[in-house]
Amino acid sequence: MLTAAGCRARVSRLLAALRPAEPLLLGDPLHLRYFANWSVDPFSLGADFGGFLKIDPDGKTTLYYDHRTSKSVDLAFASERVGVKWYDGQTPGQGPRRMILRDVVELAGTRWHVHDAVNDADAAVIHQIVGEMRRAKDPDEIAALRACMRATDAGHAWARANVQPGMTELDVYAGIAAECTRAAGHPVIVYGDFAVSPGSAKRGGMATNHVIQPGETLILDFSVVIQGYRSDFTNTLVVGAEPTVEQTKLFDLCVAAMAAGEEQLRAGVLCQTVYDAVRGVFAAVGLEKAFPHHAGHGLGLAHPEPPFFVARSEGELVAGDVVTLEPGLYVDGVGGVRIEHNYLVTEGGFERLSGHEIALR
Repeated sequence: MLTAAGCRARVSRLLAALRPAEPLLLGDPLHLRYFANWSVDPFSLGADFGGFLKIDPDGKTTLYYDHRTSKSVDLAFASERVGVKWYDGQTPGQGPRRMILRDVVELAGTRWHVHDAVNDADAAVIHQIVGEMRRAKDPDEIAALRACMRATDAGHAWARANVQPGMTELDVYAGIAAECTRAAGHPVIVYGDFAVSPGSAKRGGMATNHVIQPGETLILDFSVVIQGYRSDFTNTLVVGAEPTVEQTKLFDLCVAAMAAGEEQLRAGVLCQTVYDAVRGVFAAVGLEKAFPHHAGHGLGLAHPEPPFFVARSEGELVAGDVVTLEPGLYVDGVGGVRIEHNYLVTEGGFERLSGHEIALR
């Protein structure tokens, strides 16, 4: 999880880049997570209600928050934490709950402004700087991502052991979500693709009541979210039957494409080079049109986030990027196959962060 020292270091880097003469007031949920580990428990009555982080030029931070945001505030790191009351359970709530933090923006009779609000004059610069900062993950961020990935590994292991014909996609989702929760030791958000892919017509999607038939290809591409950080990795299962020759061919090509992408994963390599390496494996056998999506992307507090491995990629990899590689092929009459790992990019290569088994059976 994030640490107090990590949050202070990120605040210092922001101040060094901006050199503000007056306090900054930030309200974007991603910024509050990044600089103060402030993430409202999504399973609480405080969900959807956040706060503001005031950052003084000397580095002091003050978190102003809705006091009914459960115990989330206990995990936050700030020099001072100020709860603003709305409803105490004894008297009626004080007006619309969304407005209780307005006074924070008008402290001391001076109208402040929320510097990272999209309509603020400073927002573009702040979002640009923070976006650049977030590319190279700090050690405490990597620890948070590892926690997400351990839970996701457990979900994939459950699927390999338990999915069978006759289950619905919703049954699979429920089993995976339960296993991820058990592995994390607390409730977690699990989202993504839990869908049979017949080919090009459907490459994924949230779980439905579709009853899984023997021989269908089930794409399991899901993320676990903990304190705002998230995983994202994939396996495809051929359910209840031995994979056909055609399905095995698609799988083997995806494995080869992933390996080709891995050969390019190191700091300084152009993102376009990574995409071209993955797509090139499919193009060599005339299947590039069966690969209609990105080859991977960055991952952290958002999904996706820079860098992007796409047909018209920009920029290059930096040490500390956490990225995915996710080659996939979707052929009518055969099915869809997609696989995916997550990686920490280093100066000389990468560390694979996801530990799930990739196999059709």
